[in-house]
Formats: sequence, structure tokens, C-alpha cells
Amino acid sequence: MALVLSEEQQILQETARDFVRANAPIDHLRSLRDSRDETGFSRDLWKEMAGLGWAGLAFDEEHGGSGLGFAELGVLFEECGRTLVPTPFLSSVVLAGGCVRAGVAEPLRGRLLSGVAQGETLLALAMDEKAHFDPYGVTTRAVKEDAGYRITGEKRFVLDGHVADHLVVVARTSGQPGERAGLSLFVVDALAEGLSVDRTVMVDSRNAARVKLDGVLAQALVGEVDRGADVLDPVLDRATAVLCAEILGLMTEAFERTLDYLKTREQFGTKIGTFQGLKHRAAALFAELELSKSIVLEVLRAIDEEGPDVPTLVSVAKARCSDAATRITQEMLQMHGGIGMTDEADIGFFLKRARVADLTFGDAAHHRRRFAGLQGY
Repeated sequence: MALVLSEEQQILQETARDFVRANAPIDHLRSLRDSRDETGFSRDLWKEMAGLGWAGLAFDEEHGGSGLGFAELGVLFEECGRTLVPTPFLSSVVLAGGCVRAGVAEPLRGRLLSGVAQGETLLALAMDEKAHFDPYGVTTRAVKEDAGYRITGEKRFVLDGHVADHLVVVARTSGQPGERAGLSLFVVDALAEGLSVDRTVMVDSRNAARVKLDGVLAQALVGEVDRGADVLDPVLDRATAVLCAEILGLMTEAFERTLDYLKTREQFGTKIGTFQGLKHRAAALFAELELSKSIVLEVLRAIDEEGPDVPTLVSVAKARCSDAATRITQEMLQMHGGIGMTDEADIGFFLKRARVADLTFGDAAHHRRRFAGLQGY
């Protein structure tokens, strides 16, 4: 199977590229950062994207979606990555929306997903509790009572948690921190008594939040009690895969901008792109980029085909994209020289986003260890 986009996916790519470049160039992110926007992204832009069918692209038609796959969703993430456009795409649609889609009963599932698809409802996944990605290291507890479950604990790095209408909270109903068994997922209303949310602006100007739960009553159970990992694991794999597509977009743009600079910048009356040392470095970056494109396409298609090797491919893709994006953005800065250190240049935005994306859902080292474990080492 050739690792190239289909004709329909190419049309989607061109449409998405034209839209984000016209409506959300890098200056859009810069404006949000400089104005200290309370939301951190444009709600109007997000509703416009939802109107184009982006928010519900991979949802079932009965929930207001298009019924397409992650290969198409990856195309949108890649184009958004090129201009670093901040949206609740990852947090609301793929993470929390994926959990709701997989494990919430009707009619709540239909109401939440339809709202997300229309751009009216925002969701967030409250999972991490440590500085590093550790999906099973959950100490937050959920205790059963007559009215449902009472949840007590604290979450960190909740993507777009400060604007979410509902949270999907990962809590422990049995077992010890670090164990896969014993996790349960719950839907919690953002206005629930005992819930407090504090926004955190990350280094890449995106949003996360600290969430404290003090005896918060859950609205609904997601999946089965003590088997929340059965819902969470595939959702995290899919989120990591589309994040890789976003990373691919940002490093593609970073590489192309660097290549253009090498072709125009002169030193000693000569284009610096003619220097042999820089040619070799650019060629090495091109190879990194092409390898990343292939594995991202492969993992997204494997998800749509429900292949048994999805977890392995996800870890290969994340390790490859994290390493490549780090190298490409570092070289982008080096090759631009002093101008690359100024805030007027856009280079810093790419560099910072690459660093945050590397740590999201586990860095390259984490996924190399996971890959080894999946291979039996």
C-alpha cells in the first residue's frame, strides 16, 4: 500500500491549508499571546471550523459527524500544525470526545457529541497528576454512594480544562497507583460543587489547567467500573497519533521556511544555501522529515483499519516525530542565526510548540521504552 494521500484526502488538505492560512496564520497565535486572551483560542474560529464539519469529522453521522476516519483527521491536524493554530481539537474532539464516544451511554453520549460537533460544547480529559506522562499513576479516588460516585483528588496538565463545559475524569476505584486495573472514568459537569479549575498558560502559549476535586459528584460513568483503561488506552493512542500529525505539520513548515532562508540569505556575496556544510545539514533534515511522513500515514491508517499493531506504531511514530521536530526546530534556529532569537521572528513559536508536543502523551524516551515493552524486552 502506497503511503500517499488519496485524491479525496488531497482535496481536504488543500481546503484546510487555504482556510488556516487565511484565517489563522502565525500572527493569530501571536495576537492571542500578546493580548493574554482569557480563552487562549478564538471561539468564533472554532465554530467556523465546526461549521466546515471539522469538529465532527470522525464522529458517527447520528451524532452530527461525517463518519470519516483518523487518516482524514490527521490531514486537518497537520495543516493546523503548519500555522500553529490553537484550537480545542485535541482536547475536546479526540481526547474527551473519544472517551465519551467509546463509553458513555445514550442519551448523554448523543447530547455531548452533537454539541462538540457543532462547536457549542467543549470537553476536556482530566488524567495526569504528575509532571510527566503517567496514565496509570492515578491517586484521585472515586467512592460509590447512593447518588453516584464522589471524586476527590487533583489533576494537572488538563488541556483546555479552563473552558470545558464537562470533564472526563480518570479516578481510581480500586487498586494502587501505577496499576492498570482499578481505573474508572466519569463525566463531571464543570459547574459541579467542589470542582475548582485554575488556568495555566504553557510555554507554547497553549492552555492547560489544574483541576481540584473535593467530593465532586460524577454525572455518569464512562465504560465499566475498574476497567476504565480499556477506554482510555485506545483514546490515548489515537490522540498521540493525531498529535504526531500536528508535529509533522509544524516541522514541515519549519523546514520549508529554513530552506527558503538558505536560498535568500547572503554572506560574503554568496547565498548561504550554496555552502556545502549547510547543504548536508538540510539534506539530513529532509530525510528526517520523509521518515516521519511515512510513519504518521501508516499509524493513522492502522487506526482506521483497527490493526493489532496500533500501539506499537503509535510509539514508533511519537518517538520518531519528537526526535525529528526537536532536531529540525533546533537547526531552524541555528541556520537563521541571530535573527532567530528575536521575538519578531516566528521561529520561537515553532521551537516552543515542538518542546511541549514532545512531552505531551510521553516523550521520545517514554515511547522507546514502551516499544521495547510491547516487543517483549
